[in-house]
Amino acid sequence: LSTVGVKLFRMSRAQAEGVIKKIIREIVQECVRRSHSVSDTLVAFMIKAVVLDPINQFNVDRPLTKQDVRRLTQLCVDRLVDQRSPSVDTIKMQVYFDMNYTSQRELREEHEHLLLAKLSPVVCEITETRAKTHQALDGLYRKIVSYILLRSGMGSPTNLSTVRETTAALRSVFPQSELGTFMSLMKRDKEQQLVELTRIVTGIRLFNKNTGKGGEDVDDLPEILNEALPICSMYIESELGTSRNLAYQYTAILENFQRAGAGARGYIFPPDLLKQALYNVRQHEAFLNIILADVILCAKRVETLQADLHSEMEELKATVQSRAAVPTAQVFPRFTALAKLWSGFQDEMIFLSVLNNMVTSLKSFLASQSQLLPEDQVSILLEGMEVKSDEQRLKESAENHMDPSEFENQEWLFPETTANFDKLPFEYKGMCAYTLVKDGSLLPGNPSIGILKHRNKFYIFSSKEAACDFAANPDENIEQLAEIVRRSPELIQLLDLHHQFVCITPYSETESEERLLVKPITMCDSCTQTDTHPVESNIVKSYEWNEWELRRKAIKLANLRRKVTHSMQTNLSHMRRDNVSQVYLPRDTACQTKKEGTSNVPQPQVYLAGLRGGETKTTHFIKTNLTRPADE
Repeated sequence: LSTVGVKLFRMSRAQAEGVIKKIIREIVQECVRRSHSVSDTLVAFMIKAVVLDPINQFNVDRPLTKQDVRRLTQLCVDRLVDQRSPSVDTIKMQVYFDMNYTSQRELREEHEHLLLAKLSPVVCEITETRAKTHQALDGLYRKIVSYILLRSGMGSPTNLSTVRETTAALRSVFPQSELGTFMSLMKRDKEQQLVELTRIVTGIRLFNKNTGKGGEDVDDLPEILNEALPICSMYIESELGTSRNLAYQYTAILENFQRAGAGARGYIFPPDLLKQALYNVRQHEAFLNIILADVILCAKRVETLQADLHSEMEELKATVQSRAAVPTAQVFPRFTALAKLWSGFQDEMIFLSVLNNMVTSLKSFLASQSQLLPEDQVSILLEGMEVKSDEQRLKESAENHMDPSEFENQEWLFPETTANFDKLPFEYKGMCAYTLVKDGSLLPGNPSIGILKHRNKFYIFSSKEAACDFAANPDENIEQLAEIVRRSPELIQLLDLHHQFVCITPYSETESEERLLVKPITMCDSCTQTDTHPVESNIVKSYEWNEWELRRKAIKLANLRRKVTHSMQTNLSHMRRDNVSQVYLPRDTACQTKKEGTSNVPQPQVYLAGLRGGETKTTHFIKTNLTRPADE
């Protein structure tokens, strides 16, 4: 849309975006004054649709005046508030689907982000608490229990029995006496431990529920999904069948009008209204097919989760085996695995609920065509007509194959001779381009007839006659279809033509100066050439481009190998060379010898006995010398 603004307002992209945002706000406010609530995305798409429509004649060769802006605003408002236009309902349906449809992975990430945002105040209270008294510690423990219940989604913190069961499970792995250690951790470590405790406690509660020892308040998600998936599939298939039947009926009426002309019997509804209604139900059918495919994938994932849950539960039972104490290293990983599997069931429940709500909401966008084309009047028009389904048309045209020899300048592909035939990207989402140009019908093409490859694009057709007529002048038919799409902008998304309607070319660049043409994305083969050595300093002097010069050098090198170098000596040079020699004098050397010796004399050992006296007055002592001889 900003590209359109650059051309319309003759200003920079930033300025054009500002002007367009202002126009969008004015349109939204005007719709609100008329009691219609519209989104900015819908208004932006409607602005582009109004500019693309050649009937409105917005000239992009000159800047828009204030009068042009007012006219653009008025046209957009009139179309947005029109409640009797199937075309507008189709556009609203497309915008609604684009804004609300998401994949299961993206929905899970978004749900996880919202859950963490809601739990952030509780997490802050737990991680930032500095409880010291017994009462404060009890309050902190209760907050942890509440966090586990809210994070696991298995009960309400206001349910007394659920709180008691969760508290008992938490105490078995995290007694209240460990709160001191918990508060000493860093904030990030606290948050990580809260997540781990949530998974372990969730696994314990699931195990207790399976063994009949608790978990009465825990919903049986596998059983609920087993009941909801078939009901949801049947509901979608029912809505899908209704839309398909309407598409078949509108197609039959349009074909009858095309054959009989404006004077056909029972010409009650204008053809343009029937075409808009046909596009409306075809778009509804396409969206329902996408949702139904997601439901089928959801059923397969649920089946896998159930098998994994049963296997994990049996292994956990075998590990526990009614023992009073089991090592935590064996059971905690099992409890965590159970919690992750249960989280998968919860994600599938949310995803299925979103898909079911979308199916219900999409039905509201069929209101205008059902009011403008009442069922009883449509039945009157269908009297005597043969209403064919898409399957019947494909079966009837399956035996009609194109003969490539009839169009020698065109390339035709067939399933029998083309590798990866099922993966070819068909134009217009596999719809027959010629029937849309001929009578405005949307019929699925049959690849068995033959695939036309034109300008690296692949086209399929609903019949052999349609293929022949289209192949006779494909460029003209493609241009006519583009003109139809500009008048019916809902076909841009229905036929996946976004790449063709990215920007708008001025009138001066088109063949006709009365309409806007879309500049398609073009591709071409191109080549470039550079010098051998663009930088002078990198030139190799020995480089030769001439083959004959290289041959001459090679011969020269080969001849050198057969040459011999000779030398000789004359009398004048004999013994005439000066010779010089140098010697080194002997080095002074010295040596020294030395003999060291030691001796040691015995230590004297002399003992005296009888110095203390005895019975007699005269002292008699004995001297004993035990000193060893020195020469021993």
